[in-house]
Order: sequence, then C-alpha cells, then structure tokens
Amino acid sequence: MGWHIGTSGWSYDHWEHVLYPPGTPPARRLEIYTRTFSTVELNASFYRWPRNSTFAGWNTRLPPGFRMSVKAPRGLTHAKKLYSPEVWTERIAASWHELHDRRAVLLVQLPPTLARDDARLEHFLAGLPGWIRVAVEFRHDSWVHPEVFALLARHDAAYCVMSGAGLPCVLEATSDVVYVRLHGPDPHHLYAGTYPDDDLAWWAERIREWDRSGHEVHAYFNNDGEGHAVRNALTLRRFLDHG
Repeated sequence: MGWHIGTSGWSYDHWEHVLYPPGTPPARRLEIYTRTFSTVELNASFYRWPRNSTFAGWNTRLPPGFRMSVKAPRGLTHAKKLYSPEVWTERIAASWHELHDRRAVLLVQLPPTLARDDARLEHFLAGLPGWIRVAVEFRHDSWVHPEVFALLARHDAAYCVMSGAGLPCVLEATSDVVYVRLHGPDPHHLYAGTYPDDDLAWWAERIREWDRSGHEVHAYFNNDGEGHAVRNALTLRRFLDHG
C-alpha cells in the first residue's frame, strides 16, 4: 500500500535555512514544501476551520499525487467533545469534498480530559460519510482498550499511533490506514527534541511491517522547533527508501 511521510504544518518562521530560503514569503512556503514532501498534516484547521473555497484552492495548488491530512476543529473535539456532532460533520464533509483527490486522512484528536465513552465515539463515527478516511488520536489512557480498537475497526477508523512525552505508544492497526504522529522524543515535553537515527530506523521497520501487511501508512512529525520535524521526516524517508 505504501507510506507517506511529512510534517504537521508547514508555515513556520524558524524553518528558514532548514526548508525555506531566507526571506521566503509565507504565501510561497506551501509551494516549496511540496517540492520536498508528498503529504502534509494541516493543523491550523484545529484552531480555525478554513472556508470551503480555501480547500478548493488547495486542490488546485497542490501538485498531482500530493495528499493533505486535516486536523478536525477544536469546536468539535475540545468544546463539544464529540457531543451532537452533526453540524460539524456536515461542515467537514463539505470542505473535504473540495479537496477531491488531494485529501488523505481526517485526524480527530480528542482532549486529555475526555475519558473513554464508547457510545459517544460510536455515534460520531457512524455519522461520518464512508468516503472520509478518519484517524482518532486519544489523549486519555482509558481509551487504550481492545473494545475501543474493535469499535474503530467496525467503522474502518484508524487508531492514531503516537510517540511523545507521557503518551502511550501502542502499535495498533484498526483500518487499512495506519496513522502515526511523532510528537518528539523529549521525555518531559511534547513537540520537543530531535529523534536519533536509531529511533528513526526503528520506526522505518515498523512502517515496512505495516506496509507488508497491506496497510497504507501516513506519518507526520510534530516536533517543529528548530526544524527538527523536517530533518527527521527526511531521515525517516531515506531509511525507508534504502531499507
């Protein structure tokens, strides 16, 4: 099925000299990013959901074969905590439609304050159109349970595999997609540090295993500080290409 390696977000000032030439205007960053990577995870959508016309614009601007994953809005996940999700589901579906063949996976990150609630998750997933591929990132440990994995599998939803301070790293595949978020190796702070080559070689082997099992893997680095995400993504991709 293959793998897709990228970063969470692309428009960071501190990526100058790492990915972007000095003085690159923010409006040109995505164009430059797509010359290096074939996928990205949009995380600005968590704070403010873009207009449908913005998604349509990305569909036009992104090159053939490029895939964009999109983080669901905090209005759905953190304010309403998936309660009565219908309005948001309809809005997300309309936007997702505009991405056409540039769309990858919808990431639904639940807050650490939301403990396991199978009925709430089931209601949300049942209301999503079947053509939206979805991954769920659980930040409360109570969700790490075989019954939750089975619930996800019934709806062909991916369990989000996580790497980061205080987060359980559970190598669970519940759909044809495996979705991985690498939040940084620092044991005390999320989104900090750079992964050693040995760690990245280990992740490369896990990705190959998933690929051999018929899964399509999407992996995004979220340790953007000092450009670590860019360097780590390039190194992981090199290991995969030459492994």
